[in-house]
Amino acid sequence: MRKGIHPAYGPVVFRDRAANHAFLTRSTMTSEKTVEWADGNTYPVVDVEISDVSHPFYTGTARVLDTAGRVERFERRYGDRRRNGKRGGA
Repeated sequence: MRKGIHPAYGPVVFRDRAANHAFLTRSTMTSEKTVEWADGNTYPVVDVEISDVSHPFYTGTARVLDTAGRVERFERRYGDRRRNGKRGGA
């Protein structure tokens, strides 16, 4: 790799504000804010709105769309034009 063209890669704390959860990892992101971690060291902290701890997909609270119900509701509301003897189109 060429020297001087890559961003600094080091330890960073990501803090999920929605779930009050933080985790230490390595990243190229930087921040002016710092936090003291459990090991006694101070690391830059990046606040995020959502993470795997608070995201509905990972927590199991995601809503599943009922596509079959939507099709049936559409057909009830507007009917099937072929069954009613009407022809659609130009």
